[in-house]
Amino acid sequence: MSDHYPHVSVPPRLRKAGLLMAVIVIVVAATGIVVRINHARNLQKEVEGQHDTVKVLFPERSEGGQSLVLPGNVRADLDAPIYARVSGYLKEWRTDIGAHVRKGQVLAEIETPELDQQILRARADLASAESNWEIADITSKRYQNLLASDSVSHQEADEKAADAKAKHDILNAVRANLQSLLAEQSFQRIVAPFDGVVTERNTDIGKLIASGSSNGQPLFRVVDSRKLRIYVEAPQSYSHLIAPGMTVQVTFPEYPSRQFAATVVGTSDAIREASRTSTVEVLLNNKDGKLLSGSYAEVHFNLSSPSGVFRLPVSALLFRSDGLQVATVGADNRVVMKAITITNDLGRTVEVGSGITASDMVIDSPSDSIAQGDVVRVKKRDDTPAAEHKSGNAS
Repeated sequence: MSDHYPHVSVPPRLRKAGLLMAVIVIVVAATGIVVRINHARNLQKEVEGQHDTVKVLFPERSEGGQSLVLPGNVRADLDAPIYARVSGYLKEWRTDIGAHVRKGQVLAEIETPELDQQILRARADLASAESNWEIADITSKRYQNLLASDSVSHQEADEKAADAKAKHDILNAVRANLQSLLAEQSFQRIVAPFDGVVTERNTDIGKLIASGSSNGQPLFRVVDSRKLRIYVEAPQSYSHLIAPGMTVQVTFPEYPSRQFAATVVGTSDAIREASRTSTVEVLLNNKDGKLLSGSYAEVHFNLSSPSGVFRLPVSALLFRSDGLQVATVGADNRVVMKAITITNDLGRTVEVGSGITASDMVIDSPSDSIAQGDVVRVKKRDDTPAAEHKSGNAS
């Protein structure tokens, strides 16, 4: 026997109500999903807005050389201030400034009346000493002959021999004094010590001349500028890169479009405490004589960069109380502060000797408030407008 259930038909009004409820449930669910998605997006934007967007760069390895330009003082290879060795009055001068002179050429003559009188007196003393020695020598020889016949005692003969020796010693002393005065008299003629040019004349006829350089002003100055020595003060940070034998280029204001090749011949191998610099000596050939002693020059050094050195723009540097630092992006986009040391300052860029590696992502133009552990967002290339990207490459 089968059971038969009667078919109950749903009223149309109830069916419409159920369909309406289903639509409402779907709309509510869709609205909630959309709200959640928008909320998640807004939250993401808010989180990103709380983190600074930074531009990073990788350190460039410094492989090329660097140019260093330093001022230099130019001096002649030979530069001699000439002073008087005798006192007197200037009798005449024969060369003026700008005169080219040869070694031994007379520059001036000094009149020395007092010295001339001393020489005359010394000659007279010499003649008297010669006479005294001659008579003492003759007497000593006679006593020696008389001693052979026992006409005089040994004591008397020895006394005459000693007297003759004393007179001979006096003669030698007087002769030496005369020779000294004659040697001094030879300095009446002031001569050039080497081939060169007279650059100073600080005397005139009739002027009283004092012996020596106590007055601080030479009578003449003679220079030989066929070779020039240029002295440069190199900063301590560059002194270890400059060595004898290096070729440098020298420029002068009067020849702005020309460079002169020169050679480093020596360094002081010491640092001046006052300026923290080392003196470098550069030798320059000047056979044509165009360059002048006492000039100002600029010396161009082409220095090599040491290995393991990286270059960074100065915009990446942070000057903190702990020293010079850079900000890098580490794990989880967190800032890692690194202390660095600068070996050379090249203007817009610096050479860093320690503290960073080639793989470090260094933040360019970091904010002053950036600190260790800050979370940042690295700017991607797509985040930068085309114009900004081009300008960044140009810089």
